This record gives sequence, structure tokens and C-alpha cells, in this order.
Amino acid sequence: MLSGERKESGSPRFGKLHLPVGLWINSPRKQLAKLGRRWPSAASVKSSSSDTGSRSSEPLPPPPPHVELRRVGAVKAAGGASGSRAKRISQLFRGSGTGTTGSGGAGGPGTPGSAQRWASEKKLPELAAGVAPEPPLAARATAPPGVLKIFGAGLASGANYKSVLATARSTARELVAEALERYGLAGSPGGGPSESSCVDAFALCDALGRPAAGAVGNGEWRAEHLRVLGDSERPLLVQELWRARPGWARRFELRGREEARRLEQEAFGAADSDGTGAASWRPQKNRSRAASGGAALASPGPGSGSGPPAGSGGKERSENLSLRRSVSELSLQGRRRRQQERRQQALSMAPGAADAQIGPADPGDFDQLTQCLIQAPSNRPYFLLLQGYQDAQDFVVYVMMREQHVFGRGGNSSARGGSPAPYVDTFLNAPDILPRHCTVRAGPEPPAMVRPSRGAPVTHNGCLLLREAELHPGDLLGLGEHFLFMYKDPRNGGSGPARLPWLPARPGATPPGPGWAFSCRLCGRGLQERGEALAAYLDGREPVLRFRPREEEALLGEIVRAAAAGAGDLPPLGPATLLALCVQHSARELELGHLPRLLGRLARLIKEAVWEKIKEIGDRQPENHPEGVPEVTLTPEAVSVELRPLMLWMANTTELLSFVQEKVLEMEKEADQEDPQLCNDLELCDEAMALLDEVIMCTFQQSVYYLTKTLYSTLPALLDSNPFTAGAELPGPGAELGAMPPGLRPTLGVFQAALELTSQCELHPDLVSQTFGYLFFFSNASLLNSLMERGQGRPFYQWSRAVQIRTNLDLVLDWLQGAGLGDIATEFFRKLSMAVNLLCVPRTSLLKASWSSLRTDHPTLTPAQLHHLLSHYQLGPGRGPPPAWDPPPAERDAVDTGDIFESFSSHPPLILPLGSSRLCLTGPVTDDALHRELRRLRRLLWDLEQQELPANHRHGPPVATPP
Repeated sequence: MLSGERKESGSPRFGKLHLPVGLWINSPRKQLAKLGRRWPSAASVKSSSSDTGSRSSEPLPPPPPHVELRRVGAVKAAGGASGSRAKRISQLFRGSGTGTTGSGGAGGPGTPGSAQRWASEKKLPELAAGVAPEPPLAARATAPPGVLKIFGAGLASGANYKSVLATARSTARELVAEALERYGLAGSPGGGPSESSCVDAFALCDALGRPAAGAVGNGEWRAEHLRVLGDSERPLLVQELWRARPGWARRFELRGREEARRLEQEAFGAADSDGTGAASWRPQKNRSRAASGGAALASPGPGSGSGPPAGSGGKERSENLSLRRSVSELSLQGRRRRQQERRQQALSMAPGAADAQIGPADPGDFDQLTQCLIQAPSNRPYFLLLQGYQDAQDFVVYVMMREQHVFGRGGNSSARGGSPAPYVDTFLNAPDILPRHCTVRAGPEPPAMVRPSRGAPVTHNGCLLLREAELHPGDLLGLGEHFLFMYKDPRNGGSGPARLPWLPARPGATPPGPGWAFSCRLCGRGLQERGEALAAYLDGREPVLRFRPREEEALLGEIVRAAAAGAGDLPPLGPATLLALCVQHSARELELGHLPRLLGRLARLIKEAVWEKIKEIGDRQPENHPEGVPEVTLTPEAVSVELRPLMLWMANTTELLSFVQEKVLEMEKEADQEDPQLCNDLELCDEAMALLDEVIMCTFQQSVYYLTKTLYSTLPALLDSNPFTAGAELPGPGAELGAMPPGLRPTLGVFQAALELTSQCELHPDLVSQTFGYLFFFSNASLLNSLMERGQGRPFYQWSRAVQIRTNLDLVLDWLQGAGLGDIATEFFRKLSMAVNLLCVPRTSLLKASWSSLRTDHPTLTPAQLHHLLSHYQLGPGRGPPPAWDPPPAERDAVDTGDIFESFSSHPPLILPLGSSRLCLTGPVTDDALHRELRRLRRLLWDLEQQELPANHRHGPPVATPP
């Protein structure tokens, strides 16, 4: 039995009903089995989910004729999501991490664990500092071996370099011995030095340089910096940790130890004299992570292969110490020759200094006094500490040394798997500060953005901060229960805004819920004024719906219940608009983990409502009627009434899914990539979107099932009715349904009812096209199968009958063209038109044709179908088909074994629409019915909020004062 067909006893075609009663879908079949016969499973409409292109860095190809379902979903974080997520979002938006190999090693290991979530987006610390995160030590130990090129530097003639195999544990001494063996210098039997002494005479050098000017390809190498690797250093790890800047290249060279020491001293001497090279040669790991006064991370030991170069240790230690100090400290401790001037200035500011005689004093007292004279930086944003945790350890000014600044407690490596501690710029040692507490981004252009980490207590101008927000100069930023900072940015000119945003005259961020106007205590407004503000919100037309998490379930349930009951006169996409307002409020105002939970609850409510509606329709339109009870034929009007609720849910769910996809993408872009809960949140969002996908597919399935069931009884008239009735005039293109021949009106009536239903429900244009594409596919297959079946029993393939069928088909196509469906109808009725055109060929012309010419003129017909039509063509009494119609031996097998009937399982798959949602949530609500429903929901939330208050604290519904 072909998938998508259903046969009953009797005639296999129009004798009994055979039509697709289901759809192929990707969702679990066990969920569809719950509906029994009301949720058909004998056949299916194929669908396949594609990835969203909204976040893709590559353009999507145009959909082929047999398209597949493209479903949008979220990106999975590296190493933590299931396969279902990878089917929706990750394949388009997850960029594969690439290993880093220097020019000195072809095939060196990549940076483990550095797979990026986005192909076009790096982690924020990398964007700011231009450095890649260091791979974990455990990952380095298990890194695969690589091949290093060791250049001989003139040791052997005719050889530029030798390749040696190295692992992460290979030391420089081991590679020197192996390279000497490759160069033939491992020792000679004729009284030469021993192998150990030969290895001691050479050293492995890490050279940094660039090709000589004008050199192309493997041109002359010009080394500008050179460092001798210690015997215990591991070159493969050195190559991974020390990366040359753009325009520079590095390679490993084998030189005599004395010569290498001399060149190393000369190279670093030249770098110190001109001020270049040191910055490009400095290992990334030694850069201070405490740019604003925190304790710097410990530098790696020499055994790790990432220590400072020999001869430059003193200079690097001095630079790292200067980075560990605050800018205010640097500005006060300059050159020694100005120390006496600062002492005199400090003493002159002390009370009574003019009358007191300056005598000998402790130099430490003067230094401590001068440190109190803090001068803020003038070219970088900074945070002014207003309240700290330990006065002896806290600094007054914390300067942003990078575009992104991370506050946190820091600490040692994580106990789970030995993962490194999170990157932190400013270390705060209060007990309620998280390891990565808060992130501030301040680019060249204002405003700065502040984002709290998950679960981190952060306040912004006195209000609890749950999502990313703008940070302006003068804003107060509270971290935990102890730290309070004021943000300053001198780059914008001036010391700050004319009026600070946290002063009482300007209210801060409003907490969620309609009662915010009465709970405000900083704005200084009276009770009457706050009541008017609340009334303006409750009756306003702004697309805003505030609620608290505790009222979420009641609000969503009320919206879905009203939509399922069809209460009120909401616009077709009204339920999706109200639900989108709930999603938008959760994404903007509530804490980070709330949106995935809301989406899951919302998707389950919609699925349950659709399930109940499908059961009701199945009870009224059973598939198997009791014996003795005649089956009532569905009319276009009846099927339109039955399918309207399902079509509305299909339209609303489609737009809501597109809106949810946009919000999930925004959440993933704005979220902290270091957040361990991000992967779980994206998984929950994917599960919710999968339920919405299933709702769309199942409503589409049921809609086309009942429409094709109605078409079943009307299609035979296209083959049997005669459009050339006495006194009848054939209608022209664009004629009304009433002007069409009587035999065509029932079929066209079904098409018109479906067109009106999709228009009234504002179904997405892509789904409208696919709905009619499936109806036309079913009509073409049913009519062609019936045509093949009619020619077997009695004379049917005659020129006169073919002309009638051709005329009926042309009238149907002309009417569909006037309805805007001509292109789709022409595409799906092509095979039926080709078969009828063959029968319309005049008999004399047909007798002159050969098999090859007929195959060329009718390519859509299979050899079996063409042979069936020719072998049963009525040429006259006693006349059989001419020999020219016989198929050649090469096609005889296809004629004998081919099926002359069309399969219903080859229907086009369902494609979910791509692109942005059509919901408008930006301007005022203009639809009066939608505004009334929005007011009702706001007052419902107000009542729920008031019920939690004591009786003496409750307020009645506020009424706005008339102008």
C-alpha cells in the first residue's frame, strides 16, 4: 500500500474514497496516536525542518519545486544540546572552531574548547582585547600530535628545514635531538663528540620575523626577534600560547647555543631601543587581568612553555606590576625627582601648614598622603566607588582598561573538570559577589551597556536589574549588598549629565505589573497623580501588557481560552498579538530564565486547545458511519464553518512562531556566553518551538483532509459533464461562479470556500499557496487515475469525449487564474492536461505519429501511462493500434512493470514560512476590538494584584480625569 493512500472495498479509484488522510511530520508519532481516528495516521504529509536564515552568515538557496520544511530554532551552545536543537538552529548559526597553527608547524593542534557559538561573532573578551581564550590544561595534555618544521639556519646544504613529529609533552631538548638526527649531525663514529654533547651544543630557537621586502612565496626570511627555548619547554604548547600579531610570522630554528644566545641579546636590545617588538612578542597569558586594581593572575611557570623570554623578564615584570596598579596610583607615583614637590604640595594643603615649621618627617607618611590626592582619568570610562566592603583593600577609582569590563570575585580554577576560572577585570571580595557578577561594555560611542550575570544581585539607579540596560554617566550601579559605584565617562565631555538620573524628580525603571504607579516612592507624585498614571496605562493604546511571574499562568490561560471559544470580535491575528505582548514583556523586563519557561507553558496551552478542537470536529464528522445511517456529504459552506477555528489557530501559531524565533535569537545574542544555564534555556526554547511547529503541521493536515474529502464527490463531473449544452454559452476568463457550467460549480465552490477561508483568517501567503497546491495535487491525481480506469472497461478514449474534458479543464484553469491561483494550478494539473491533450489529437494525425515522437511531445506521461492510452484508443470497429505505437525493446520493461496510476504519497512537503513576523507591536493599537480585549486583560491583572493586598491597602479601578 502506498503511503498516503487509503483503499476500501470496491473500485480502487472513484468507486470508493481513496485520499490522503494525514501528513508526514517530524514530530513523534506517539503524540498523534492520542487522537485515534480523529488524528489520521494512515497517510501523511511530508515535512522537513530547515534552519533559520535570520542568523546565518550565508544566503539561503531558493526553495526547489519539492521543498522541505525549514524550521527556525535557537543555537546550541558548544557541547551541550540535543539533536533536536541541532535540526533547527545550530546547523546554520554554530561556527566550527578552527585550530591555530603557526607557520612554523603544519598541523599543530587547534585550540581545544574554542568552538564559537556564532560563525561571525566572537566572545566579547576577544573582541575587546584581541586575544583568544587560553585552552584548558587538561585539553592541552590530550592534544593530538603535530608536525613542526625546524629550520636548520645553514646547518646542512640543500635542506631548508626538517619536519619532526611532536606532541604536547615533547620538550625542546627531545626535538633538538630528533632534528639533529634528521640533519645527520647526531654524532659521528670517528672520534666525534658523543650524542649528548652534540645536543648540548645546539639550541631550539623561537624566531619572530617577516619575509624580506619584495619576497614572494618562500622568499628570504628576515628574523627580527629570537628567543632560546629552555630544554624543558614544550614547543607545541609555546606555538599555541604565543601567537604572532598580523603581519608577523614565526618559526623554529636550530642554531648553535652560543650563537643563539648572542643573537637573542642583540634582538631584544634592538627592541628595547626602538620601542617595537616587545608588545608583539609578549605572551598573551602574561597580560594582566586586573586592569583596575585587582590581584593579577599568577604567571605560568617555565614548565608550561609560556614563560617570559630570557633577557626580558625584568622588563615584563615591571610592566605587569604597573598594570596591576590603578591609574590613580600611577599618576601619583611618577619619577623620583618630583617627589619633593609633591611633599611640599601635600603639606601646604594641611590645616595650619603655613604656621607650622616643616621638619623631618617619615617618607612613608608623605607617600600615603599623596595617594589621597586622586585625579580621575580623562580618556577612559571609570567607576567611582561610593560604598565598598573592606576599606583597606578597596580602591576609589576602577578604570575600564578594555571595551568590556567584568566585575566578579574571581577565584581559583573550577573544581569541575579543572576548567579555568572566569575572566575578571575587577576583583571584588564581598561574599555575595559571584565569580562573574556583571559585565559592562563601553564602546567609542555612547551609551554603555550593563548586563548582570544569571543570579547576580545588581541594581541600576536603585532598581533591580534583570536584563541588559543602558548605562549613562552619573548612573549608580550596585553590586550585591555592599558595593555601590557611580559610572563616569569623561570622553563625552563634561563631568556628567546636568541632572543625575537617580534623583527623585526622575523615576527609575518601573517594576513589572500594573501597580507600579502606586508603588513608586521616588517620583514624588501624589496619590491622585499616580492614580491618573495607572488609569492612563489601563486604558491606553500602547502595545504593552505588564504582568508579574505569579500571574503569568492565569493571563496565558485567559488569552488561549478566549481565542478557543471565539469570544468577542477580535481580529484574526488578535490572539497572536496578545501572546506576543506577553513574550515581549518577559524578554524585556523579567529575569533571564523566565522566557524559556513562558514559551513552554504557552506552547502547551495552544496545543491542548487545538487538540480539543480537532476532537470536536472528528465527533461531528466521523470517518466510519454506523450501518444503515447514510453518510452526509460535506458542502463547501459546512466545511468552511468546521475548519475556521483550525485555520485561525494555524494563522496565529505561524505568526507567533516567527515572533518567538526572533526573540530567542535576540536572547542568545545578548546572553552571557559564559552562562552555564544558557544551553538549558535554549533547549527549553527549542522544545517550545517544536510544539508550535507540531500545531501548525497538524492544523494544516486536518484542513487539507476535510477539503479533499469534500472535493472527492465533486471531481467526477469534470470527466462526465458536457459543457456544450443546448443554448449554453461558455463563460470567459474571470467569470463569476454562477456563470460556470453546472457540472463545474461544485468543484469550483470548494476552491472558492477555501480561498475565502484563508483570506478571512489572514493565513500566511506561503501557507495559502501550499494549501491550494495540495488541493490541486489531489485533484490532478484523482482525475488522472479515474481517466486511466475509465478506458479499461468501455470505450472512453475518443476524440469527442476528450474535447469535452479539455473544455472543462480549461474553464477551471481560467477561473483559478482569475482568483490569483493560475500559476499553482497550471503546475499541478500539468500531467492531466498532457493526457487529455493526447486524446484530443485528431485521429488522422495520431495514426501518423510514432512512439518516439509521442514520448517527446508528452514527456510528463510515463511509458506505462502512454502505452495504456494508446492501446485503448478507439480507432474504429475492428481496428487495433498501429505497429508504430509499439514501444521499443528498451522501454518494454518499463511498460510492463510500470504503474499507470498516480501515487498520493508524492505530494509536496509542508514548508513553514521564513522571515519576520507580521505582528505589529510598535505603534498604538488601532483596532477597537483588540484594544477592548487589551483593556480587559489589564484590569484582570490589576484585580489579581489587588487580591493579594490587605483589604485596607486595596484600590478600586482608577478612572482617568477627563480633560
